[in-house]
Amino acid sequence: MHTLKFKLVIAYDGTAYQGWQLQKIGVGVQQKIEEALANYFPSAPRVHSSSRTDTGVHALGMVAHFEIPRAELKMSVRRVAIALNAFLPDDVRVLSAARVPEKFHARFHATGKQYRYSVWNHHAMNPLLRNRAWHVPRELDFAKMRAAAKLLVGKHDFKSFAATHSYEMDSTVRTLTRCSLKRSGANLTVIIEGDGFLYKMCRGIVGTLVQIGYGKFPPDEIQTMLAKTDRRAAGMSAPAHGLVLWKVFYQPPRHQVTKKTKPN
Repeated sequence: MHTLKFKLVIAYDGTAYQGWQLQKIGVGVQQKIEEALANYFPSAPRVHSSSRTDTGVHALGMVAHFEIPRAELKMSVRRVAIALNAFLPDDVRVLSAARVPEKFHARFHATGKQYRYSVWNHHAMNPLLRNRAWHVPRELDFAKMRAAAKLLVGKHDFKSFAATHSYEMDSTVRTLTRCSLKRSGANLTVIIEGDGFLYKMCRGIVGTLVQIGYGKFPPDEIQTMLAKTDRRAAGMSAPAHGLVLWKVFYQPPRHQVTKKTKPN
């Protein structure tokens, strides 16, 4: 049987969901996507994602794929995203849908991910950001936070920053290619990019950086925390609602060659 595979880029506000994954109790975003697909494709395809975001975490660039028998496609490829959005709630949107090779896998072919975390650093919370940013009213030393963030870049065992999980990981070593901070008024954004992330690792990093910002730890304590590989050695976990899965990275197709332009 000939099949077609599609890659979806999905954005969602995670406030009302128990994370991405299908849930025994509660609703995951995956369920909403699969219900929308079932309206058009009789095979009711399963959706396979690049990541599993937790309860309350948002996404702007979640990538997923699904597969259907070729005979079930009754619309143009460019209409797939529009059609799915007609059956999705307002807090979930398919930004794009595209055909991909049969061997493509949203999770296993991802080469990296970028997460962004928003902190509102002001004595009064911005009510428009109450579901989008962590309110930290205490004054933060931005220079110390930035110095600590630099120490997290590179290949390390990040066990001290990850929450314990019900299953054992083969390895807790990951490589961060970026851990940087941007500030615009009261809004502080932590940008974390890497080849993979442990359970609640980003939130452990942000919580620790904030505690460094108000003086609980010195910046170079990061090195000790990494070395101890013990969750109790690092700082707190930031709340879920400030975190966004911003983008998932993939290698460009081999046939895709960037054309060089001649200078004028």
